[in-house]
Amino acid sequence: MSLTDEEIKYLKDALAREPNSVELSMVSAEWSEHCSYKSSKPYLKMFSTEGRYVLIGPGYDAGVLDIGDGMLLTLHIESHNHPSAVEPYGGAATGIGGVIRDILSMGSRPIALLNALRFGDIRYDNHARWLFRNVVRGIADYGNCIGVPTVAGEVEFDDSFTSYCLVDVACIGIARKDRLVMLKGDADDLVIIAGNRTGRDGIHGASFASRAFEGEEEDRSAVQIPDPFMGKLLIDATMECVEKGCVKAIKDLGGGGLACCLSETADRLGKGMLVTLDALHLREDMSAEEIMISESQERMLYIVEPSRLEEFKAVMAKYEIPYSILGRLTDDGYLSIYHDGKQVARIKASIVAKAPIARRNAKKPPYIEQIARNSRKPEVPEQNDIAEILLELLADPSIASKEWVYRQYDHEVGLRTVVKPGYADAAVLRVGLPVYDRDDGAMEDGVKYIAVKVDGNSKHCYIDPYNGSMGCFSEACRNVACVGAEPIAMVDHLQFGSPEDEHVFWTFVESVRGLADYGRYMGIPCVGGKVSFYNETRQGAIKPTPLVCIVGLVEDGYGRRIMNGHAGEGDLLMIIGLTKEEMGGSEYYEYIHSILSADVPRVDLEYDKHARDALLALVRAGLVTSAHDCSKGGLAVAIAEMCIASGIGARVDLSNVPHTCTRLDDLLFSESHSRFLVSLRRDDLDAVNRVLADYPVHRGVIGAFNSDSLLLEYKGSSISISMDSMLDSYSSIARLMGHGG
Repeated sequence: MSLTDEEIKYLKDALAREPNSVELSMVSAEWSEHCSYKSSKPYLKMFSTEGRYVLIGPGYDAGVLDIGDGMLLTLHIESHNHPSAVEPYGGAATGIGGVIRDILSMGSRPIALLNALRFGDIRYDNHARWLFRNVVRGIADYGNCIGVPTVAGEVEFDDSFTSYCLVDVACIGIARKDRLVMLKGDADDLVIIAGNRTGRDGIHGASFASRAFEGEEEDRSAVQIPDPFMGKLLIDATMECVEKGCVKAIKDLGGGGLACCLSETADRLGKGMLVTLDALHLREDMSAEEIMISESQERMLYIVEPSRLEEFKAVMAKYEIPYSILGRLTDDGYLSIYHDGKQVARIKASIVAKAPIARRNAKKPPYIEQIARNSRKPEVPEQNDIAEILLELLADPSIASKEWVYRQYDHEVGLRTVVKPGYADAAVLRVGLPVYDRDDGAMEDGVKYIAVKVDGNSKHCYIDPYNGSMGCFSEACRNVACVGAEPIAMVDHLQFGSPEDEHVFWTFVESVRGLADYGRYMGIPCVGGKVSFYNETRQGAIKPTPLVCIVGLVEDGYGRRIMNGHAGEGDLLMIIGLTKEEMGGSEYYEYIHSILSADVPRVDLEYDKHARDALLALVRAGLVTSAHDCSKGGLAVAIAEMCIASGIGARVDLSNVPHTCTRLDDLLFSESHSRFLVSLRRDDLDAVNRVLADYPVHRGVIGAFNSDSLLLEYKGSSISISMDSMLDSYSSIARLMGHGG
């Protein structure tokens, strides 16, 4: 059992008796950190959760956004870290399945997937390469089988993830407003489980994810088995049930299995449940405890009114999906569980569903002060060495092209993907259909475009979790702005080591504070998320890894102004924003020089908003041909990436870059926030300057795309780097992993 002595006492007091073994198993699963959020709940209240587009915020299986014309977006993020570290293929695949079923639970159809991955150093670590290869394969195979495109993501490599990995998956869904499924139910409504047969896979999965990772010898029975074919059938069957209106509530059987699903559903409904486990379709003989906490995949719970049962059964029969009528809702608030003709549990749903809050201590880690005391700068590189440094950074796996990853994904299935991976800073999806005016039959443009991106930066967050987290939020917003979308909502995933460690918990609290402050200032609500603790191995905790997944909306009528990262021959190159001497956590310091420095880039909230608004104004005016965020690797890397994406070199005069740096390497490789590179036609320069005059942001025309190499000019001398050498360095992951995937 994962329960503490205090929690067992709390349970006994709540029951006014001794719990039996089935009740203990149920409570142990639901009160695990993975399911209950017992350490993080008090701090998640810091987030702003309301906004113009928010219909449903945190607390449901997915957040819901109303984007107009009767159209809803749903959004959720999940992780499968421990299972993926044990069995990367199956662990990653089941993570995809779980987040898709969360989207289904709102009665919405999943239309896009994103992922954010973390591994050890694949340059030297064979195990990290094995994890990376099989996680990507698991995501690809599951997503490709079910026909939901994987459209965006990011990957980071760091020694703190050695022998471990983080596998985060987000899903976007769409629904008609009149078909949204909320949790509803009345006494005597039927409780039905449909999907795969229940087996022993995934038993203790929730408690397994709520303790430090011990290594590959971990019990593999805690890892679930994916079945994408049943996953696809459940998508289609569920959507048909929603369309027919024959289900009143839907819920995924995820972490904690039936124990969590039944208790959370009953508690949310304010009802009880009378359930007979003998009715459940099983894969093997199992005890009541095993049935209740099994996490067998591709299973859904449906609440069905008795009068609509035949319609429901007809849909399940059509798709040949097994189902069981497990029981019914009651008004007494109790989970009454029967097995082999005996009552094996009777416990209030509210007791199971509401774990006691775990009060944790938070204390600033000593290493942060040590980094500040020991901060130093590297030797100033010779100007002749700059080209080699830039090529090294382009080959850094955290910066290098992720084509090896995304080419394994089907990102076009569904015909919604307008901007695909590798073409811009965020993916763009087409949602909706043409709308016909009921009076005269004229067609109105009912098509809308959304942009999605997920971002994180463990290096920044390790050194300064408050400013690092705020920077992650800023970067995700900049990326959707670069395709012409206004950020409208976010979900986050907060990943840390043990919350029982006061130093780890301090980094969690600071990260939440940073994200909450940024979201509140920008008016970007948090509509859901996930907290994952105990991400640590025998070598210690991972670096703090908060991730931000942003949904952006392209304003109606601006669909033709959607940007990509491709400049045209002869276009001018302009930078918007100010480059500062803040090198802490930069790839240049850590990857090139192995230096830890305390001066992590900080977000000036007012300036950040002005810079993003300025870029969006240019995009909406049709005055820029491409846009790209400056972030990891700094200005030099961002320029090189634009050249590589465009297939054109550029000549850049660094003296025109607005900055406060005293060194060339800081100017080139600082990761200051609130900066954009844009390409524009020469004839549009005056119009661009007129638009930017309304925004208090720095800007400068720093070059042009008119060369077969990248030429960086600085104080009378120049640094030349060929396109072939940049492309070769940027392709390092494909070489490390083998071109065949």
